[in-house]
Amino acid sequence: MKRVDFENGTVTGNILGAALPMLVAQILNLLYNIVDRVYIARIPEVGTKALGAVGICFPLIVIITAFANLFGGGGAPLFSISRGKRQEREAVCIMNTSFSMVCVSSVILMVTGLLFARPILILFGASKSALVYAYPYMMIYLLGTLPSMIAVGMNPFINAQGYSVVGMLSVAIGAVANLILDPLFIFVLGFGVRGAAIATILSQTLSAAFVLFFLTGKAELKVRFLRKNEISECTGYAKNIVSLGMAGFIMQLTNSLVTICCNNVLSVTGGDIYISVMTIISSVRQLVETPIHAINEGTSPILSYNYGARRPARVRKSIAVLAVMILIYTGVMWGSIIMIPEVLIRIFSSDKTLMKDAVPALKQYFAAFIFMDLQYMGQTVFKSLNKKKQAIFFSLLRKVFIVVPLTYLMPYVLHMGTDGVFLAEPVSNVIGGSICFITMLCTVMPELKRMEA
Repeated sequence: MKRVDFENGTVTGNILGAALPMLVAQILNLLYNIVDRVYIARIPEVGTKALGAVGICFPLIVIITAFANLFGGGGAPLFSISRGKRQEREAVCIMNTSFSMVCVSSVILMVTGLLFARPILILFGASKSALVYAYPYMMIYLLGTLPSMIAVGMNPFINAQGYSVVGMLSVAIGAVANLILDPLFIFVLGFGVRGAAIATILSQTLSAAFVLFFLTGKAELKVRFLRKNEISECTGYAKNIVSLGMAGFIMQLTNSLVTICCNNVLSVTGGDIYISVMTIISSVRQLVETPIHAINEGTSPILSYNYGARRPARVRKSIAVLAVMILIYTGVMWGSIIMIPEVLIRIFSSDKTLMKDAVPALKQYFAAFIFMDLQYMGQTVFKSLNKKKQAIFFSLLRKVFIVVPLTYLMPYVLHMGTDGVFLAEPVSNVIGGSICFITMLCTVMPELKRMEA
């Protein structure tokens, strides 16, 4: 099986070798939710209502994904740093600890979600009419929590060993299955919204099975559940995994928090139609951000490995390549959003009423999207180099301390209505993204110079 050699070859070649399969994987992973929304929006007579209702479920789905990334995203950089130091036993212990935490937390989340799904959805802004679609979708989705978290949380360890094509295949299997099963369960068998949830959990189970098949049998470093006598030894690893993964966890959790706040404010200032608009905008954002995530995730193990191997020149080169690739892509996509927003919106809905409100909202939301790159680059570098405090702080800064207050301040205090909700995002991008990137330059670059000296 061909692997990316993080130690040799050009930095650009290594990043592309890891990022391109990752891009395909991210796009395919996006299909899990995007395909559901596309089909749900086209259910006869109830499509738009059902789309908005399922959109209310997304914060809970994001929370589940955030826990998977807490252990996978926190463990994989530490795993790569240990491999760079030639400490393979420690690397295996980190991977096994992450896997055990993924499995245990998934069972806890599933049981909690099944018990409290209805009050949670009401808290997230679901009306009585929306609950008719949101509640059954969420209950079925929760049954697939374990395979979903294994597929998401353990895939980074495949990529961290250089098997980027295998990581892509693990996602492709589930995504292709979802493409086939969605129309079958939604339309042919007539299950509607429930059918979308059934198709998703079956597809995620296939992905998880492939991930475990590879990591337990084919990978160079193999995974297994921690034995009882190993738990005390791995407690320190668990703390490091959680503390490093906390940055990405907080970022996803705060995304969920922002969505909840936006839905609550929009339901008051604009009604249920604007919750559907926000669902469309969130879908477009996922679509255009996918390549950015792929570039970041493809660069992360290369940064971690070379940092662990004390090769500052390769770390600096990786940061530079990361910045150039992201800025070029974002410039193209930002121009497309501003010039042809209708094309992106029609991917998810053909409702003319929805289109009328969604076009200006999309332009407002993405007005300063290019500044978000600065946040992504800073966060990726901090996480990859095990800078826990900075990574956590900047995860909280933009969403909790800037976006959430603005989501209430601009619509109510400044009397901007629904416009205020959508404009809170670009304001936070400019402030939070700039501060994060400047801090990264002022802290990481001097450290790399000292390492070189």
